[in-house]
Amino acid sequence: MPALARRMSRAKPSAIMAVAEKAKALKAAGRDIISFSIGVPNFLPGDHVYAAARQALEKDSGQYGSNRGADALLDAFLGHIEALGLTGYTRANCSTGIGAKHILYNLAEALLDEGDVIAFPTPYWTTYVDIADICNARAVTLPCPAEQNYKLLPAQLDAALAEHKPKVFLFNNPSNPTGMVYTREEIAALAKVLVKHPETWIITDDIYNTMIFDDIGYHNFVHVEPSLRDRVIFVDSLSKTYGMPGWRVGFMAGPEIVAKAHTTLNSNHITNIPEVTTAAAVAALSGPQDVPRERTLEFQQKRDQVLAVLGSVPGLKCPRPQGAFYVFPDISFAFGKSHNGTRINNDVDLCNALLEAKGVACVPGSAFGEPNALRISYTCPTAQLADGIERIRAFLTELA
Repeated sequence: MPALARRMSRAKPSAIMAVAEKAKALKAAGRDIISFSIGVPNFLPGDHVYAAARQALEKDSGQYGSNRGADALLDAFLGHIEALGLTGYTRANCSTGIGAKHILYNLAEALLDEGDVIAFPTPYWTTYVDIADICNARAVTLPCPAEQNYKLLPAQLDAALAEHKPKVFLFNNPSNPTGMVYTREEIAALAKVLVKHPETWIITDDIYNTMIFDDIGYHNFVHVEPSLRDRVIFVDSLSKTYGMPGWRVGFMAGPEIVAKAHTTLNSNHITNIPEVTTAAAVAALSGPQDVPRERTLEFQQKRDQVLAVLGSVPGLKCPRPQGAFYVFPDISFAFGKSHNGTRINNDVDLCNALLEAKGVACVPGSAFGEPNALRISYTCPTAQLADGIERIRAFLTELA
């Protein structure tokens, strides 16, 4: 039999989906399982989105669309980012894709040659490393432990850029998996460092930009250092903000040369986003925003609920997230202890024991490059959330 391409030895299945599938199998077998594993918003978009999709079906042309994205969709996206303070962009600065993951993969292909360095903070979204591996780029991770609130420090960034000279610096704000959000002052301090390293592209993966709590606000490097505009590529998605992860619509805005390269790759990869999906996306971006606003308030309340319970566990450390819908507690205090005879040596042991003993599925922090933690996605119904978090508290307090 002929061999697969060598790159397939570097491609790995999603660690997050592996946990979700295990939880699903246990539930199918009759176990009482509560899953905090997958980062899905667990709400649906407003009725106007479905109305737009139905209308598009009735008027479907059956034709190919634009590789870049329909003008109406690009204009809706431009309106969205202008509301975020990212002004002065045109259609030529933008491109669309099948979700933010596809956008990021296209950008990796467009910007990275084999052996080039891509740098990003740890904890990181699991796909960052996977994309780098498939493209045969070299990932350099910048550790940001709980002791520094999972945030990158300016001196740390400066040292990494000077030593490794990455072709791409990838930045995620708000963060998946930690839920941490950078203040304007923190963004400004990092931006001053980036100005000193003009050979590095900057990708801001900011798909949770409207899911921000405590009035901290969303801030981008372009806001504080306009000179970075020619190197910053902003990535966004419908998935989290509008409860539309399965619709698969992602966006980028940045220098024209990058948007053109991304569009060229679209012409070879996907051709275009379907008409029905495009219509739904335009409606989501341009229509009433009450659903995302309500859900953000709800997620802030759930964040507070989760932190209140976790805060009662002796030894547990958990920096306070201010966005997205994750908490990322440091559970290293549990290592070396046991639960009903099962020894906990690391984060994977803890997550396996928690699933077996209490029926709660979480993702080990090592999937995100931080083996001292685990990720809790708290988007489930409120009653289920209370039960699940209490099970986690009980498990951790039963360790001996």
